[in-house]
Amino acid sequence: MIFGGNEINGVTFSEAKKIKVSITHSKKLREDDITFTDEDADGLLLPHNDALVIPLNVLDFKIKHILVDPGSSANIIQWRVLEQAKLTRSIIPKTKLLAGFNLATVTTRGEILLLTNVKGVMKTTLFEVVDRDMRYNIILGRPLLHDMKVVPSTYHQLLKFSTSEEIKKIRGDQPTAREMNTILISNRKGKDRAA
Repeated sequence: MIFGGNEINGVTFSEAKKIKVSITHSKKLREDDITFTDEDADGLLLPHNDALVIPLNVLDFKIKHILVDPGSSANIIQWRVLEQAKLTRSIIPKTKLLAGFNLATVTTRGEILLLTNVKGVMKTTLFEVVDRDMRYNIILGRPLLHDMKVVPSTYHQLLKFSTSEEIKKIRGDQPTAREMNTILISNRKGKDRAA
């Protein structure tokens, strides 16, 4: 638990200590409950620490090398992906500063609304456009994940979300995640030798 000063969301620490929280666990799962089981990990290369990387259809294009990052507060797409799809004219000029884990910032070139097809569910999704060398073509962050109520599991290399008909699944691409990690490690070693 992390505390920041004496007040959290307008509630003082002494008041927060008085609040009771109770959690009840249902013994019976409903059909639309999203759960992960041992069977969901069948076929995975274990043990692993792989990132959750998936392919996704955006407009009429199947885009690979998409990182699912529930820690990201934005959906991000590479400028070069839009350039290849001849969509750079659809970018809405708007600059924002995005800060990463290491506090390095990148300035966006704009934003774009794109129709994404997530296992047959069509969503208009706002992406921040960056023109920077990053390993992934797209980073899917909390905006899309929360909008679709997607539950990711990096351990199971799986996304699950509920539709009116069923619970849909998107399996992560472990070989691609491992390949991208190997490339990153090779690039770092090359830079270290050059220095």
